[in-house]
Amino acid sequence: MNQPTPAIVAQDAVRRLPRIALLLFCVAYVVPGFIGREPWKNADITAFGYMYELATGGASWLAPQLLGQPPEFDALLPYWLGAWAMQAAPAWVVPDFAARLPFALLLALTLAATWYGVYSLARSPRAQPVPFAFGGEASPADYARAMADGGLLALIASLGLAQLSHETTPALAQLAFTALAFFAIAALPRRPGVAIPCLFAGLAGLALSGAPAMAVLFAAGGVVVNLFDGDGEAEEASLGRWKAAAVSAAALAIVAALATWFDAWQWRVVDGFARDWRSIGRLLLWFTWPAWPLALWTLWRWRRQLVSRHVALPLWFLAVSIATTVATPSSDRSLLLGLPALAALAAFALPTLSRSVGALIDWFTLLFFSGCAFIIWVIWISLQTGVPAKPAANVAKLAPGFEPSFSALAFVAALAATLAWAWLVKWRTGRHRSVIWKSLVLPAGGAALCWLLLMTLWLPVLDFARSYTPVVRGVARHIDRPGCVETFGLSRAQAAAFRYHGQLDMRLASREGNCPWLLVTSDLQPAVSVALDMRRWRLVASIRRPVDAHDNVLLYRRTAVQ
Repeated sequence: MNQPTPAIVAQDAVRRLPRIALLLFCVAYVVPGFIGREPWKNADITAFGYMYELATGGASWLAPQLLGQPPEFDALLPYWLGAWAMQAAPAWVVPDFAARLPFALLLALTLAATWYGVYSLARSPRAQPVPFAFGGEASPADYARAMADGGLLALIASLGLAQLSHETTPALAQLAFTALAFFAIAALPRRPGVAIPCLFAGLAGLALSGAPAMAVLFAAGGVVVNLFDGDGEAEEASLGRWKAAAVSAAALAIVAALATWFDAWQWRVVDGFARDWRSIGRLLLWFTWPAWPLALWTLWRWRRQLVSRHVALPLWFLAVSIATTVATPSSDRSLLLGLPALAALAAFALPTLSRSVGALIDWFTLLFFSGCAFIIWVIWISLQTGVPAKPAANVAKLAPGFEPSFSALAFVAALAATLAWAWLVKWRTGRHRSVIWKSLVLPAGGAALCWLLLMTLWLPVLDFARSYTPVVRGVARHIDRPGCVETFGLSRAQAAAFRYHGQLDMRLASREGNCPWLLVTSDLQPAVSVALDMRRWRLVASIRRPVDAHDNVLLYRRTAVQ
């Protein structure tokens, strides 16, 4: 029999995931990584450096700079958000934590927009399950809600989301506004009153976050999807397909004009033949795991509905992200923008999975994440007690100078998360009625567990290894008081760290400079002898970054005044 849809779902299979459990799960994923840590190298501390310059009046709001260098990403809005948060925060809130608050809200927006985007797609007529001859099929609202739960779990389970979504960088802002635009286009026929402002806000935010070309392409895809999809003519549609296409076209034109007004058009296309295709392939495999096998299964099982809204829209968003991944140098941050759409595609695989495939996903996930959690705990115990001895010795070798510390709050949070994982495994392996989102509970729970363990048990060593604080402290021991320091060859990340942590008045080195101190990247020591008269400088110290020799700096003191 030629069925109109491959989804055969009974009402018993669309029981909702308890809202309080889903909310707590999202909070447990969002909060760790935004609190209690230092800004990390490289993109995190660099982006924060530009925010700090704006907040302290050291740069123009329309042209952020750090030591005379513009940002690597031509974004404005993410830096504004961090700077505004620092200016609005009370004095007792440290600036780097204040700057993270709007980005935590952006991650929450990403999760919420993805849920509502999948819900809107699942409500479209062509996405509905097969009606049963004697009734009992899933109701449209319950079916859409269960699919949205599955899409949200698929997004959280994606391995590439964890670190990049917890950094204060333009990439997270781009992700949030992409998810918002995805929801808006998905909901446009049914809920135009909500979708239209969200569409303009999402595309404008994306353009001002450094991705105007992707905003235009997403809007163009919205025009095509609305024109050729028949769901816009369904009885429940509030906006016909021609009007929906016109709205998408208007958004496209306004966003293009906005990007032109702010001079946001910057092209960073690389030669495709010069790319390392193996690394691109590995990135696609691990970064999007476990959503990509489910997305491929969706494309196969729903192959007769490829032009339908619920398949065509996420497929277009994903295709644009993958093309950008291949064509631009920042591959992982470009691929990040495709995760909400990939999660939507993965969700539509759930009502078509066989029981054996679901069991395979469960067992693989159980072994993988339980093993990762076990390793994290063993290394932490070794650092605290010295037993077993080898993990602590390896950490001492990789991060010389690190002194372990114990935090009761971090330990309690990690222990609670581990016990919750054990309960989740017990629930999943027990006998209970089948629900379509059950196959993604363990992947999402395991990803959240390991991220939380890293951000609690391993946070001290990660801070030591990934922040510039040890280097800044090493320099501060030799400088009498914070003051004028000339720099030569410092990266944006190094400059931001010394500016914020050291409170130094940093200036680019020149032969006419008169600062008493000079900081030089150790790799550029031969070049500084050509650029400056080093007879006027005396080497005071070589400060080594514990885990990376390329970040070592040399500190000089002026011996003669020009």
